[in-house]
Amino acid sequence: MDEQTRILAVDLGTSGPKVALADARGRILDSELQETGLILLPDGGAEQDPEEWWQAIVTATRRLLSRHPQEREQVAAVACTAQWSGTVAVDRAGRPLMNAIIWMDARGAPYVRRITGGPITLEGYGVDKLWHWIRRTGGIPTRSGKDSIAHILYLKHERPAIYQQAHKFLEPKDYLNLRLTGQFAASVDSITLHWVTDNRDIHRIDYDPLLLRLAGIEREKLPDLKRAVDILGTVQPAVAQELGIPATAQVILGTPDLHSAAIGSGAVADYQAHLYIGTSAWISCHVPFKKTDLFHNMASLPSALPGRYFLVNEQETAGACLAWLRDNLLYHPDELGPSAPPADFYRLFDRLVAQVSPGSGGVLFTPWLNGERTPVDDHRVRGGFHHLSLQTNRLHMLRAVFEGVAFNARWLLGYVERFTKRPFEGIRFIGGGANSEVWCQILADVLERPIHQVEEPIQANTRGVALLAALALGALTVAEIPDQVRVVQVFQPDPATRPVYREMYRAFREIYRRVHGVHARMEGIEGLG
Repeated sequence: MDEQTRILAVDLGTSGPKVALADARGRILDSELQETGLILLPDGGAEQDPEEWWQAIVTATRRLLSRHPQEREQVAAVACTAQWSGTVAVDRAGRPLMNAIIWMDARGAPYVRRITGGPITLEGYGVDKLWHWIRRTGGIPTRSGKDSIAHILYLKHERPAIYQQAHKFLEPKDYLNLRLTGQFAASVDSITLHWVTDNRDIHRIDYDPLLLRLAGIEREKLPDLKRAVDILGTVQPAVAQELGIPATAQVILGTPDLHSAAIGSGAVADYQAHLYIGTSAWISCHVPFKKTDLFHNMASLPSALPGRYFLVNEQETAGACLAWLRDNLLYHPDELGPSAPPADFYRLFDRLVAQVSPGSGGVLFTPWLNGERTPVDDHRVRGGFHHLSLQTNRLHMLRAVFEGVAFNARWLLGYVERFTKRPFEGIRFIGGGANSEVWCQILADVLERPIHQVEEPIQANTRGVALLAALALGALTVAEIPDQVRVVQVFQPDPATRPVYREMYRAFREIYRRVHGVHARMEGIEGLG
C-alpha cells in the first residue's frame, strides 16, 4: 500500500470526539479534540445529543485537515471507535428519535431484573435464565441496568412511542457509521452488550432466537452483523464534502472503545495485560477461551480481532474522579472561587501530589461516584473521603483520589488474575491517566506490578481503530501490531511503599463491606435536597 495513504480515525468518548490522522501502519500523525455536553438526569439517566456528536466530529475533522491540506486527498479510510453500551434510537431515515442513552444510564434496571429473575435465583438471577444466557453469550444483562439491552427495555416500557417508532437501536459507533454510509449495521463485538447473540463459535456469531424471546426484543429492531475489520461501504458524497475528505474513502466497521484500547495498547497477545484510565477504567487482556465470572461481572467476549476473545470488565469512575474534584470542589463557579482551573491543571495536580507522602496522611478515597460495575455490580454504592482529621488538607485529599483509583484497580486486578489463572509480569498503561508519571508510580506501587507507560497514551483508542483499519486494508498483520506501539518508560514497584499501601488496601476493602448497605438505604435521599 502507498506510504502516503491516510486513515481518519474517530474516537467518540464521553467528553467528546477525538479525530486523528494516521498513516497506513496505524501511526498517529496529528489529532483534534472537540468537547460535547453530558446530560445527567435525577432519575439515574445519562444522555447525550447525537447531533452534537456529529457536529463536533465535523468541526474537529475540518480543523485537523486544515493543518494538513496536502494529506486531505490521501484519506483512503474512515474508522470509528466510541463509548460502549449506549443506545441511539433511529427512524427508517436514520434520524435520532431522542437523545442517545449512554453507558452511565441505569434507568433500565427494573426491567432487566424482570427478564433475568426467576423463582430460584443465584446472585439475583433465575438459574434457568443464567444457564441460557451464559452458555450462549458468555454473560447476562447486568442488574445495574447499564447495558444496552436495559436502555432498550427502558424505552419499551417507559417511552413506548419512541420504541414503536424506532427502526433500529444502534450503539454509538454504529450510529456514526450510519451517518457516514447510510448503512444500518453493527459489528459482532459492538452488539455484545445487548446479550442476544450466540458467541459460542467465535467464527459464527449471530442473533439467538431464544435470547431475543427472553429479552422481549424484536430482531428487526436490531442491525445486521458484520466483523469489525469488514468494510461497510463508501462514505456518502454529501458527508465526504462536509468532512472535507475524498468521496472514495472506505468506512471500516470499527469497534467500541474497550476493544480499540486493547489494540491501541499494543497488548494483543493472549494474557498480555493493559490498564486504561480515562473517564472510567479497566484491566483487560486477550484470552484463548470463553469464560464467565458472574460473581465479579466479567467475561471473555468477542474481540475486534477476528477469531479472538478478550476479557471485558469496567470500573465506573476513575479519571472522572479528578474531573469531579476539579469542577465540584476546587474550581466550582461560586462565591468561594476561583471559578476556572488553570490550563495546565493536570500538571499542577501532579506537582502537588508529588509533595505528599504515600498514604495521603491516612486519608482514603473511595471512587464510586456513580456506583460500580466490577468487581462488584452495585449501582447504589457511592464514593467518599475517609479518615479525615484536623490535620487533613486539600493536598492530602488530592493524592487520596489518585491512590483511591489505584486501590480500586488493585481490587479488580486480583479477580482478573484469578480469571486468567496467572499473574501479569507487567501491565501496559493507556488513557489520559497514563500521561501522569506520578499516577504511573502510584499504580506500580499499589498494584505491585511494573507499569509500562505507552507512548501517547491518550491516543490509544484512535491508534487502536487506525490499526484495525490498517488490518482491514491489508497493510498490517496482527503480529505486527506490537511493533507499532512504543513503551516510553517502565515504572517499577517501590518496596518501601508496600507496608502502607497494603494496610490501606485492606482498609479500602473493609470500607466497601461495611458501607455498601448504608448507601443502598440512602439511595432515595439523593433527589430530595
